[in-house]
Amino acid sequence: MIDLIVIGAGASGLMGAYAAASSGLHVLLLEKNPKVGRKIGISGKGRCNLTNNCDEKTFIDHVITNPRFLYTAIHLLPPSKLMGLVEDHGTKLKTERGDRVFPVSDRSFDVIDALLDMVKKSGAKLRCNTTVQHVEKTDNGFLVDIGREKLFARCVLLSTGGMSYPATGSTGDGYRFAKAFSLEVNEPLPALIPLVSDDPMCRDLMGLSLKNVVLTVSDGSGKKIYRELGEMLFTHFGISGPLVLSASSYVQAYLRKHQLTFETAKIKACVDLKPALDAEMLDKRILRDFEKYHLKELTGAMNDLVPHRLIPKLIALSGLDPRKRADQITKEERMRLGRTMKNLVIPIKGSRPLEEAIVTNGGIAVKQFSPGNMMAKNVPGLFAAGELLDIDALTGGFNLQSAFATGYAAGLGAADFLQNRSE
Repeated sequence: MIDLIVIGAGASGLMGAYAAASSGLHVLLLEKNPKVGRKIGISGKGRCNLTNNCDEKTFIDHVITNPRFLYTAIHLLPPSKLMGLVEDHGTKLKTERGDRVFPVSDRSFDVIDALLDMVKKSGAKLRCNTTVQHVEKTDNGFLVDIGREKLFARCVLLSTGGMSYPATGSTGDGYRFAKAFSLEVNEPLPALIPLVSDDPMCRDLMGLSLKNVVLTVSDGSGKKIYRELGEMLFTHFGISGPLVLSASSYVQAYLRKHQLTFETAKIKACVDLKPALDAEMLDKRILRDFEKYHLKELTGAMNDLVPHRLIPKLIALSGLDPRKRADQITKEERMRLGRTMKNLVIPIKGSRPLEEAIVTNGGIAVKQFSPGNMMAKNVPGLFAAGELLDIDALTGGFNLQSAFATGYAAGLGAADFLQNRSE
């Protein structure tokens, strides 16, 4: 008899199968793709940033949606324990900038190999090229319809992922299964996603990267939603880069909480190009450059201040004449230029589509599950883990760590549930 069927062999499914089988359960792991872990394979640009080498509190601080739900899971499988498991199964790891953890080989498939080795040695069985059509509750367990046959299991773990990167197999199957059990599913939205602007400046500056700038995202009332120092990039459709990806997740959470859209909230991004200088210090810096290049036209006098491609935009936005010589610029004009450099405004009208998102914001509402074991409160024996749940975090390995931890908690939870039933 099958004790647990795990549907989906991504990060949460592989870890859930390992945890359950290591606890003595007969586990069958089903994957509709020819191979497991396709999203793991493309993560970290093919290098797999599988976790962040941080403590539990730091991890929780980087979770945007429903962090409290993860307290038990991250305690059961903290980053240090995950790293130990992966290394014990043949893949050496390294920690890079921002405490991001990668395989020493820089090959994501080495992480997948380690996870497969864990699953194999635990005794769990794996079947690829197997698509689940339907899951049905019975008196003693669950019927899992895979088209050519129906499988019976005492428990089921849904670990099918969200809806980001659908080419990897994350096509929302788990939401359909959840709804069949009358579970609430919050609308899947893109998170960790570039933002879209119709400001032609973005298109004109396409490819320009800005480093050590502060990005502030706010609504039309001026309420700050996100503010951080880092790097961003102009694209043909708007803005991207690490700062923007993180900002997008905070914006989505804010919009959902207040039942707003990008349009109704009038979202805007403001870039401080010189965050280390206040207005007075920046004016002194501009004046020093203008004195140095006093015979040059304004455009040429700013080459040491900002990237060359940005200069015409800043001059135009400040209402200055680019042909005016640096020694002819008044203090009031300098101050206008400084204000523009400290507050470069970019209106935001939306984000790129969900299929381009790194993770999904939304999913099965976690209030319906017990955080200690990931089991549905009203459907005994039904578990869920990973991106399928309404949980998302910042970049840096936190989302994969969340998937591994919830999968691990679910696997242990299934073992505890069946053991208690048999006593």
